[in-house]
Amino acid sequence: MKSTLTSLCVFLALFMLATPAMAQPPTEVDMDILADKIKADKKLLVSMNMELTEQEGKDFWPFYDMYQKELQMKNSQLGLLISEYAEAYNKGPIANDIAAKLIKEYLKWEAEELKLKIKYMAKIGKVLPAYKVARYLQIENKIRAIIKFGLAAEIPLMY
Repeated sequence: MKSTLTSLCVFLALFMLATPAMAQPPTEVDMDILADKIKADKKLLVSMNMELTEQEGKDFWPFYDMYQKELQMKNSQLGLLISEYAEAYNKGPIANDIAAKLIKEYLKWEAEELKLKIKYMAKIGKVLPAYKVARYLQIENKIRAIIKFGLAAEIPLMY
């Protein structure tokens, strides 16, 4: 169980770190295929580590899928914010007004991500015992931490 989680986290980290270094930029189709594989691997990882009964699984998976869909929308928003930062960064020193706008947008994104987590953990808490909700939250947090680490390693400090 622990080695599976570690393996997926390493895979996600390598993906996040290797993507910018590719010789040719990946096509949209390549990225869609990779995104689908990561989603499937993530779901398998969650499944292997949750130890759900048959009834718990029937109740949990619809919430998992809804949460992942909303989380993907949040991730897309973060991707746009990172692109906005990259564009500003590539133009030279970032003006204070642009930096202030980026700070505001990032903090708003983080607050929305937390609200989403609170919303879905409450829903999942109605169908699973608290220790399994906590377990799912741990799994999700570990995966998100690896992804955020990869992003942090690739995004240069503002100047």
